[in-house]
Amino acid sequence: MPKHGKKYNEKAALVDKAKLHTVEEAVALLRKVSFAKFDETVTLDIRLGVDPRAADQQVRGTVALPHGTGKTVRVAVFAKGDKVFEAEAAGADIVGGDDLAEKVLNGFLDFDAAIATPDMMRVVGKLGKVLGPRGMMPNPKTGTVTPNVKDAIIALKAGQVEYRVDRFAIVHVIVGKMRFDDAQLVDNVNALIGALLKAKPQAAKGKYIKSVSLSSTMSPSVRIVAADQ
Repeated sequence: MPKHGKKYNEKAALVDKAKLHTVEEAVALLRKVSFAKFDETVTLDIRLGVDPRAADQQVRGTVALPHGTGKTVRVAVFAKGDKVFEAEAAGADIVGGDDLAEKVLNGFLDFDAAIATPDMMRVVGKLGKVLGPRGMMPNPKTGTVTPNVKDAIIALKAGQVEYRVDRFAIVHVIVGKMRFDDAQLVDNVNALIGALLKAKPQAAKGKYIKSVSLSSTMSPSVRIVAADQ
């Protein structure tokens, strides 16, 4: 078991692990138990009642957080022809085709998200082993394989985030920064939970959202009422 410092233990003592809070209560309590001197990232962890091994119980998609994540997102676009100019005009940080793919294969990963036009997937498909484990592989399901690169770039930079259940049936998503005000964090949390409820697989049985926890980078977690509608 990892050992926590004195400050963490002092703050953890303020959290009743058995108590479930509303989103508003959880955000307010998180303020009290966060102690880092930097602008911490706020994360929501949701345990789902699905079997991640079953193809018909996969939970994956995107949601536009009303107030973004507070993080500057560097976007790489794999495109050619006129789409290169469209991507550059829309604010893409890096744009390229075969040359960019070759750079990525050689270790270049100076970006946070990747978009590809459909005609570039022949090239981008070779990057699966590099981008896949980092959650950056373009995918039609998340809107990152698209001919409309302008809208995709704008969405990512405005705060669109991807959610995806892991092998333990947990979804981990950044929902903001501690510098956000309470209302902004509440809005973002509710947007993510709402998106997950809409994404419930028909094959999922029993309670769908089993637990929800809110935490910042160094704080103890605060449990939220798991609304399963």
